[in-house]
Formats: sequence, structure tokens, C-alpha cells
Amino acid sequence: MRVLGVDPGLTRCGVGVVDGVAGRPLTMVGVGVVRTPADAELSHRLLAVEQGLEQWLDEHRPEFVAVERVFSQHNVSTVMGTAQASAVAMLCAARRGIPVALHTPSEVKAAVTGTGRADKAQVGAMVTRLLRLSAPPKPADAADALALAICHIWRAPAQNRLQQAVDRHTAGKTAQRTAPRTAPATKGRTA
Repeated sequence: MRVLGVDPGLTRCGVGVVDGVAGRPLTMVGVGVVRTPADAELSHRLLAVEQGLEQWLDEHRPEFVAVERVFSQHNVSTVMGTAQASAVAMLCAARRGIPVALHTPSEVKAAVTGTGRADKAQVGAMVTRLLRLSAPPKPADAADALALAICHIWRAPAQNRLQQAVDRHTAGKTAQRTAPRTAPATKGRTA
């Protein structure tokens, strides 16, 4: 499975591609950041993020895109920029028919380090170890993007099984509701 992890941001949008399957050693295919100038107009920055992500999608052809789920922050302008960059990543993937998964920061930290409260240095250290790299990817946005891809590779099989169970359950309920009802049989009454 090849996954493009996206740590959304307007100034630095982290991107990382990882190959592998759960339970086997993983391989980093590529890592970097898509940068935009902080003084550029918002529309131009979003366009630059889109163009950068399209290049990554063209070059690496991932089967899945894993994006960090935007969470509430006290700084509204920061969360808005993150949400906008996240939407661009989802749009780029959807345009190509690539499934998108959203993972919260605590899910990613827990998957990679074992605790949802890990700091950036711990995440970077575990990404380095898991991918057998000589040094942590810089900046931290790049390491976070790789962590997102790793998280998705490890969580996807369980999520798929859970979704299939939900789908079967829902289909069974739907079949029960739409099944034709038959009138109860009456025993040999005569008039």
C-alpha cells in the first residue's frame, strides 16, 4: 500500500509517501514540504499548495491520501489556514478518485509512539526509527506527514474490517425494513 500523508498548512504543508503493509517493515518513498510565501494573497497560496500536491500525486501515485483532521485551536487564523490547506489536499485526491482518510493528531501520535500525548520530537524520533532513516526529517511538518502515512497503513486494515461490519449490519437492517410483509395465515375459518 502506498500512502501520501499530508500535514496541512499554508506556510508549510508537510508531505510524505510511505510504502508498506501492517506488520511488515515500512519504506519511505519521499518526504518534503510545499511552501508558500506568508505575504502572498490567500488565493495564490492555496493555488501553490494545490500545485505542489498535484506534483506529489503525479510523481508518487499513492493509493490513499491521509490528511491530518483539523482540530479546534485558540488561534482562528491558524485553524482557518490549516482547514483550507486540508480541503485542498482532499480536493486533489478526490479529483483523481484516491480515497482520503482523516486522522486526528492524537490518533497519529498514539499509532506511531504509543501515546496520544507525544511531542514533536518523540514523533520525529519514532518516524526515524520506523522508517530506518539516518536522521529525523526536517522540518517537523515533514515528519508529521510521514507519521500520518504510517498511521494510515497500520490503522486501515482494522478500519476496513470495522466498516465492512457496519455495512453488513446496515444492509441487514435495510433488508428487514424493505422485506414484503405477509398477512398472517388464518386457520380454516368458514363463513
